[in-house]
Amino acid sequence: MTIRRVTADERLTTSFPLAAYAFESSPLGAARVEEFRDYLPYHQGNTTLAVEENGETLAAASAIPMRQNLRGSVLSMAGVAGVATHPLARRQGHVRGLLHQLLDEMRDEGHQLTALYPFRPSFYARFGYIGLPKPRTVAFTPADLGSLVRAELPGEVGWERIRAGYPAWRAFTERCLAERHGFSIFPDYRDVGLRDRDEHWLLTARVDGEVTGVLTYRIDGHGGTLIGNELLVADPLARTLLLQFLARHVDQVDRVTVQVPPDELPELWRTDLDVHVEVRAGRPGSSAPMARLLSLDALSGLSAGPGRVRVELTGDRWLAGSHLLDGTTGALELLPDDSARLPTATLTAAGLSALAYGVLDPAELPLRGLGDVPVDAAAELRGIFPRAVPYLFADF
Repeated sequence: MTIRRVTADERLTTSFPLAAYAFESSPLGAARVEEFRDYLPYHQGNTTLAVEENGETLAAASAIPMRQNLRGSVLSMAGVAGVATHPLARRQGHVRGLLHQLLDEMRDEGHQLTALYPFRPSFYARFGYIGLPKPRTVAFTPADLGSLVRAELPGEVGWERIRAGYPAWRAFTERCLAERHGFSIFPDYRDVGLRDRDEHWLLTARVDGEVTGVLTYRIDGHGGTLIGNELLVADPLARTLLLQFLARHVDQVDRVTVQVPPDELPELWRTDLDVHVEVRAGRPGSSAPMARLLSLDALSGLSAGPGRVRVELTGDRWLAGSHLLDGTTGALELLPDDSARLPTATLTAAGLSALAYGVLDPAELPLRGLGDVPVDAAAELRGIFPRAVPYLFADF
């Protein structure tokens, strides 16, 4: 049994069929198999590893070279995807070996973070991943936005097919990457699939010629639903401009659905807005994303609050040792342990990742089995890593 990196065309007979069996309806028809070749350009820069024995692929996993914002710093992130095992080879440890080698290689290539969408969160928790919040799905009727139809707002709305508007959409996601904690985007070769498929309209809000909000969407039929993807806005005016456009569909669709970031509050968008906000985390098929630090270099220079604490890292393949975290200057410094008398916390990789991503308070870590955090160390860690709401955005 061997683990090897497969070439681009080899994906057609190794990783693609396994992933399709794991995550699609099956057995696949001939037409669906033929579509695999069309996907190759959008995987060209991925790293794909496969476990093989006697010429048969037993398991496969891929990493997508991405970028992610961690507390204001844009870092290299490996998006793990397509993790699948042959049905006769499951629960034999193949994925564990694959992930170890895949993340080893990604770390060696300079990726400081990694994220994924798990088939089972508890499985990836063993690898130091911690849960991130899911975006919300918002549903409402355009009739409830009627007061916006004739409102005079500064700015304008653009409307076009995504193929034509893709450069504006991509540029705005780059802006979100620079500004929003947790935000991640695909490499160019992957993202252009949205443009090439050309299956969505693109709506843009512009103020003084600058794009301040975007929404891609499609309509499933007259009297049906306007199905929006991610509603991305820089400010409330951009959101209102986009909602005003949606309000004009009152005689065309029965309802509108959009995806919004985890910290968005749609129930406060308008007075008397009858809105349904939903998030569901379950398995299989709807787990919340997970992420972790892959290198301690990710912490160096992060925006940080005041605090000084010793952290002892334990039980992890990639993060280890005793380190002094110093946020007193506003930029986090990771220093060698100088044996100074400081509050000390013992953390797992998932515990440290939870603090860096802002999803757990230090006092929660012992309750989750993610470390031993005395009260004095918790106070320092709370100062260094204030709570924050990450928004992963990219769905892979």
